[in-house]
Amino acid sequence: MKLSTKGKYAVVAVVDLALHGRSTPIALGEIADRQKLPIQYLEQLFSKLRRCGLVKSTRGQSGGYKLALDPDQIQISDVLQAVEEAVQTTRCAPNSHKSCVGGSEKCLTHQLWQGLENQVMEYLQTVTVDDVCQRRLPVV
Repeated sequence: MKLSTKGKYAVVAVVDLALHGRSTPIALGEIADRQKLPIQYLEQLFSKLRRCGLVKSTRGQSGGYKLALDPDQIQISDVLQAVEEAVQTTRCAPNSHKSCVGGSEKCLTHQLWQGLENQVMEYLQTVTVDDVCQRRLPVV
């Protein structure tokens, strides 16, 4: 199963923002320092998160980012989709007629892995940023 650092960093940064940025905007440098993440990478991710309406930015001396919604209104799947990250369990492209190995038939276990991918996404749609902050994660 593949979930790149882009998706992992985005989720970690949004959870950090939810924990530390409830009253005042938080600079990306603070998140980068706390979570040991590259600030240049966070800048790219937060640009996408802002465009999708998950965070809002404030300019100036005390500027930074805040969540645009309450943490209990943001699903982890929203964060991943905002940064264009998909959970991928097969090697073939979604909705492609070509298989994982390049032919026209899907591999013998394609449906197994596709089912797993669907279950993972369904799970991530049930978990909110607040659930992660409160360590209140559903057990499947």
